[in-house]
Amino acid sequence: MRPVPTLLALSLLAAGASFANAAHAAEGDPRFTLRVGAMNIENDNTIRGNTTVAGQDVNVSEDFKMGGKEWEPRVDGVFRVSDRQRLIFDYFKWDKDRRETLDDGIAFGQINVPEGSFVKAELKYQVASLVYDYSVVDTEKFDMGLQLGAEWAKVSAKGFADLGNVYNGRFLDESESGVAPVVGARLTFNPADRWLINIQGQYLNTKWGSFDDYDGDLSRANAIVEYRFTETFGVFAGYDWFKLDVDQKGSDGVVGLKQEFKGPIAGISLTF
Repeated sequence: MRPVPTLLALSLLAAGASFANAAHAAEGDPRFTLRVGAMNIENDNTIRGNTTVAGQDVNVSEDFKMGGKEWEPRVDGVFRVSDRQRLIFDYFKWDKDRRETLDDGIAFGQINVPEGSFVKAELKYQVASLVYDYSVVDTEKFDMGLQLGAEWAKVSAKGFADLGNVYNGRFLDESESGVAPVVGARLTFNPADRWLINIQGQYLNTKWGSFDDYDGDLSRANAIVEYRFTETFGVFAGYDWFKLDVDQKGSDGVVGLKQEFKGPIAGISLTF
């Protein structure tokens, strides 16, 4: 049996077993919280690789940018099963394309790349997680939880080039996704009435899940400050950070990708 569905099933069963005691949830704490917002993303990418050409080892590491910052949607929610138990889910997406156009023609011997030739690339990154959170410390003003669940990640890259008679067509169309167990921790503070501060971090390793021949990890951390205007409506702001660092081994060598996403987040919260 694969470890991912086994661990997730155990987490959900543990949460489900306490539904009968859900009435014991702390008085005044919402049963369900939904946060809908956006993240102003700054993105850094590094492609690396090593192979052997004509008996010589070749190593490459190249940083590249996909343009300036932009806002992308972000959703997360918390379902309080009981006083100490929660189910936490979230979803994040980043989709960016960039086009580089040649202002002047280039000639290489018999090869001529005309003016106006271009290369277009598209990168898409998605992460979704569902974790079971148990509060090992639970007081009126402070709460600390440990997390276990599953996280799904998908990275896809596409490339298209129009170089006149030299080349015209798609040169890259790769996509990889997988699921793996994730572990994490959470700190929650209630410094004053209507205010909440939440800090959490999560980690997974591709070896734990179904990422085939990819080897690496995914780390993430975020912090928010939330203010509730009413019992059901509030606003939040904070900072989010993700990092994906993986290598793929093949018969010709190793190709690696490191993507880092970071930036401020803001949105509204709905509690029931």
